[in-house]
Amino acid sequence: QVQLAESGGGLVQPGGSLRLSCAASGFAFSSYTMSWYRQAPGKGRELVAVISTDGGSTNYADSVKGRFTVSRDNAKNTVSLQMNSLKPEDTAVYYCFVRRSPVNYWGQGTQVTVSS
Repeated sequence: QVQLAESGGGLVQPGGSLRLSCAASGFAFSSYTMSWYRQAPGKGRELVAVISTDGGSTNYADSVKGRFTVSRDNAKNTVSLQMNSLKPEDTAVYYCFVRRSPVNYWGQGTQVTVSS
């Protein structure tokens, strides 16, 4: 069965960095576009970053462009999100996502808190 397991969240000061990872299993990882979403308290889930199957194409939410970088390692079935210059408004639960039509799969999420 499809499993997505995020790790790497935590508490960081404004301006700091974190690297999130998502370990995937149960499907042909290299054949699927992968995404990161986030959900802040009291808000809906927001698409943060998308990466193509070979990693050659990426897209970002305007709010994170130039600060976040998504990457993947198809040999290790992992997708990562490097987050730099973090802001308090980046505080959210971050989720790894894959769509294997017609089903959407989500990880359990990892909390990122940006606060001094």
